[in-house]
Parts: sequence; structure tokens; C-alpha cells
Amino acid sequence: MALKLVIGNKNYSSWSFRPWIGLRAAGIRFDEEVIPLYVDAASKAQILAHSPAGKVPILIDGDVRVWESLAILEYAAEKFRDAHLWPSESKARAHARAISSEMHAGFVPLRGECGMNMWRPPAKKDLSPEAQANVARIQTIWAETRARYGAGGPFLFGKFTAADAMYAPVVSRFETYAIDVSAPVADYMRAMIALPAWQEWRRAALNETWVIPKFEDNYPDVARLKADAA
Repeated sequence: MALKLVIGNKNYSSWSFRPWIGLRAAGIRFDEEVIPLYVDAASKAQILAHSPAGKVPILIDGDVRVWESLAILEYAAEKFRDAHLWPSESKARAHARAISSEMHAGFVPLRGECGMNMWRPPAKKDLSPEAQANVARIQTIWAETRARYGAGGPFLFGKFTAADAMYAPVVSRFETYAIDVSAPVADYMRAMIALPAWQEWRRAALNETWVIPKFEDNYPDVARLKADAA
């Protein structure tokens, strides 16, 4: 029986993006079910039918249900050891888990002010001091991790790992909101965006017609453009 990943809108659902790109980039096969978020009670009921948490993403493996992005990646890493979703060396693996957990629990100001939105044309916006501090911390994480562990390739630990998956939506945010970044960070972002899995997700996101007004800072224009494109 194939794995199934239940996700939200690809344009907006950053938490869905994390395990999706992690599994896809690692070559782990799965089916997907997209449930549009914030539409009506029916969509909420669909999610609750899969998980009592009432949130996406959810990984279904037979009678196993795993929710929360990082938990899904951990489950996949255990089930598909040859995919090497975590670095093989213990020190690198510990660091990868630490920075992944920091992403899972932190950077709330940045996430709140710069929601993932692949439809939005790249443009700067004013950020609070707290969000700016998040940006600085993330750039430090990426640069230091690349310098210490990234000699084997263009990703945080050389080869693509779950840590890259956890930060994928932040790469998208930095691109969408035209965040000023250092040269090493820009190189890392280009490598992430060039992934076939990234491009597959982006194409699907741009083809969606669902618009969530609270995630659009220019909602009337976006609603009109998406209606015209449908």
C-alpha cells in the first residue's frame, strides 16, 4: 500500500510543503490528497477525518497516521533508511535535528508577517524588528551549517536532507518578499529552487485557483487575476 500525504493548498501551506518536498526529493513514492484550507466546514471535516489534530499535513501509511511536518520526516527517515533523510555522521545529524527543531518551534514573527505565497510577485515589505532578527538568525544558521557540513554539495549538509525540507518554505519567503541575503545564502537558495521537486510544487501552486484573503496583502488584485486565469 502506497503512502498518502494529505496536504493543504500548495500556494500557501508551508507546513505541507516541508514533508512533501522532503519525500519527493528523497525519491520516496507517495500519493497526495489536497484539501483546500479555510474554505468551509466541509474541508475542516475532511481534515478531521484523517487526524484529530485538525491540521495538515498528515501522512497515512496503512493504519498509521502521522501529523506534524517534522514527525512525518522522522517517520520517513526511519522507514526509508536508504533515502538518508538525515546526515549519516552523528555530529552532523545532531546539528540537523537541532536546526530543524528550531525552525519547527520558532521564527513566529517572520512566519506571521511573510506568509508563504508563491503566487505573489516578488516585492519587499516592511518587516518588524523581530522579523528582521529572524531573518538574520536564519541566514546565520544556513551560512554556518554550509561552512561546517556542506562541502559535499549545495545543500545545508552537502546532500539534501530533512533539514533542507524544513527550511524550504523560508527559502520561498525570502524569494517572495525580496529579502536581502548574503552571497552564500543566495547560492543555497538557488540550489533549493532548482530542485525538480521544488519546480513541481511551484507549478501546481501557480495553477491553483483558491484564494485565501487573509494571506494576501493585495487581495482584490489577486482575486481578480486568479479569476481571469481560471
